[in-house]
Amino acid sequence: MAELITVGCSGLVALSAGLGLLMLLLLRWVFSHKRRGGLPVPPGSMGWPLLGETLQLISAYKTTNPEPFVDKRRAWYGNLFKTHLFGKPTIFSTDPEVNKFILQNEGKLFRTSYPSSITNLLGKHSLLLITGNLHKKLHSLTLSFANSSALKDHLMLDIENLVCLTLDGWNDHVLLQDEAKKITFELTVKQLLSFDPGQWSENLRKEYLLLIDGFFSLPLRLPITTYGKALKARAKVAEELRAVVKKRRHESEKSDHYDMLAALLNEKSEEGECLSDDQIIDLILSLLVAGYDTTSTIMTLAVKFLTETPQALAELKEEHGVIRKKKDGAQRLEWSDYKSMIFTQCVISETLRIANIISGVFREALCDVEIKGYTIPKDWLVFPCFRAVHLDEDNYSEDARKFNPWRWQGKQPSNIGTFTPFGGGPRLCPGYELARVGISVFLHHMVTLFSWEVIEEDKLIFFPTTRVVKRFPIKLIRSGRRLPLEI
Repeated sequence: MAELITVGCSGLVALSAGLGLLMLLLLRWVFSHKRRGGLPVPPGSMGWPLLGETLQLISAYKTTNPEPFVDKRRAWYGNLFKTHLFGKPTIFSTDPEVNKFILQNEGKLFRTSYPSSITNLLGKHSLLLITGNLHKKLHSLTLSFANSSALKDHLMLDIENLVCLTLDGWNDHVLLQDEAKKITFELTVKQLLSFDPGQWSENLRKEYLLLIDGFFSLPLRLPITTYGKALKARAKVAEELRAVVKKRRHESEKSDHYDMLAALLNEKSEEGECLSDDQIIDLILSLLVAGYDTTSTIMTLAVKFLTETPQALAELKEEHGVIRKKKDGAQRLEWSDYKSMIFTQCVISETLRIANIISGVFREALCDVEIKGYTIPKDWLVFPCFRAVHLDEDNYSEDARKFNPWRWQGKQPSNIGTFTPFGGGPRLCPGYELARVGISVFLHHMVTLFSWEVIEEDKLIFFPTTRVVKRFPIKLIRSGRRLPLEI
């Protein structure tokens, strides 16, 4: 009997302790998210303790609606609302003025912030994660390899050669998304490392596919998980890049390479020392990620949207037909040809607006920030939601969620404050013009060499990234050839 009483008392003590701990966690949850004095935090719900609204976010995007999570909460709370995602209190902004304020105050009131799972895959020295003067120097350096001058001098020819090389190898059935990814990856490898298309770059690309899958998976470090496979692929990519870096360091004095790696080997850190191998590897690895997936998706979706909008496709073909008539056979495109692609830029801008490859970015508040009658507390995350702004009827009329390239006629996208497909502020994507040129050249050769029909209807989904489910299978009818050597 005494033993039973002892066991019973022990159980009650354990139960009481458990309930006490739970109550303590709940109290900490309530008071840690309660604003004391000053302006209030934006309205919203913090969801369940610890989990927050993470599960609601993930489950919401299983539909074809591009912004179900944000649409619902904006209707309830307005353009600024609080939530709790991935273990952190977070404020969402669908207000273009607030978004601009957040982006422009990078390094002053806010800093870049990403989960450790992404940091582990990109590397702590990636351009996405470094801060301060080193970020400014390397961002400027990256921009110098993708600006108008570099594009006119040599990059546009590289792009055209790679596009024609890829299109020349097509049979009558292709998965367009896969083919676009080959083009953008080979171009990025060429720009960063001066490697021409071949088995080495193709093997590297296969590892990159595994690496990118890991960004949107549960961060479980087991060999059989997607994240575990991504970490393994990251190690293989880093090993290959390390071999290239070491070889180029050894031959640096007699090397005549003009590429990003050559520039990084000559770059100095804030301490005045040469960048380490690890720094260079992380930078190149992250630039390959940035240049690979985003541009290829816009290429694919531009063709998809044009196919679904015959009038737009006809107008685009007419524009490029005029350019082609001025050429002698396979003569290469000139910078003036690119600048004459007026409707093409409308198509690209509208595809960027609808697709929203980057739905938004995470920033962390460095101090309490007051804006629009609310406080963003120190250490909270903020998420300027570009997609919600791009799809808002208040900004883009009642047909905001429909593909309408004519809405851009006579307008300069860079002058429109509600249009931020490449981010903004000090972290504006340095490859924004390179992306536009690459897509323009691809569309030129696509519409002047082929007509096509969709083999199987493909659905556009928006989580964890914007993409087509079936990789957009199409049947091609070729009207000609344009070999790279002829350009």
